[in-house]
Amino acid sequence: MKIVIPDDYQNLVDRLDCYNLIQRHEITRYREPARDLDQLVERLSGADVVVSIRERVEFSCALLERLPKLKLIALVGRNSQAIDFKACTELGIPVATGKSNSPVAPAELTVALILAARRNIAPEAERMKRGDWPCTLSHRLRGSTLGIYGLGAIGQLVAEAGRGLGMDILVFGQSASVAKARAAGYAVARDKTDLFERSDVLSLHVRLRSETIGIVTAEDLARMKSTALLVNTARAELIAPGALLNALRKGRPVTRPSTSMSRNRSWTAIIHSCQWRTSCARPISAGRSGRILSSISAKPLNRSCCSSKAGR
Repeated sequence: MKIVIPDDYQNLVDRLDCYNLIQRHEITRYREPARDLDQLVERLSGADVVVSIRERVEFSCALLERLPKLKLIALVGRNSQAIDFKACTELGIPVATGKSNSPVAPAELTVALILAARRNIAPEAERMKRGDWPCTLSHRLRGSTLGIYGLGAIGQLVAEAGRGLGMDILVFGQSASVAKARAAGYAVARDKTDLFERSDVLSLHVRLRSETIGIVTAEDLARMKSTALLVNTARAELIAPGALLNALRKGRPVTRPSTSMSRNRSWTAIIHSCQWRTSCARPISAGRSGRILSSISAKPLNRSCCSSKAGR
């Protein structure tokens, strides 16, 4: 059986224990993203199975229709916004998914970004390498307000870390988030306006759905303090197109050091946590006899059938 892994950017899949489950098959791994749809089709055209590491490659209708030999997509993770499940169902391509997504990696990344931004670690490290003196003043986290937009599994870990650093936690979200916030002793924002106005650091942890696309508007960003930091380790599409860039140009959110030497803008960090799981390799291993395991997830997505963005 021919297996293709189009997005092993870290070049580590073959060093994981679960790789032993599929190593007897013919496996091709790519470290660099395909430059366009045609090259992606060329790479995947002979594959019986494609392993998708989270959402790095978009499996659109336009791509899937050009892969007649494909028998299975094995997804690393529990869900994906990058797979056209409706097209998979219509074309008879099963999708095997992992059992769970760990909230630890994105939560720890969020905390790291907050600390790095508030303490100006990246620019000051570069200055130190050049032998220059420090030129910025840091923002103290203790006593400042950490706004959490969506207190789910990731948001809860970030809130716990913020509390451990002495930050005041302010939560806004759906009723479940409000209930969790009150149970944990966190403050609850009156509304979205209150959250954006009061937060010194605002972290987005809202699940991307059709109703949450563009949920953060230019008006929301304009309400933020001039010294506020916005961190988005959820999805870029949560912020309305062009809203963040326009807000930065207008000075909110923005960090203003107390020196006249530099002006460091707040920035949004976007990441898709990627973890290779044994639960992804098992469905492939079960297909050694030519039978595909019936662990299938097929849900239609509100996505254009023929849009494509290779090597995502």
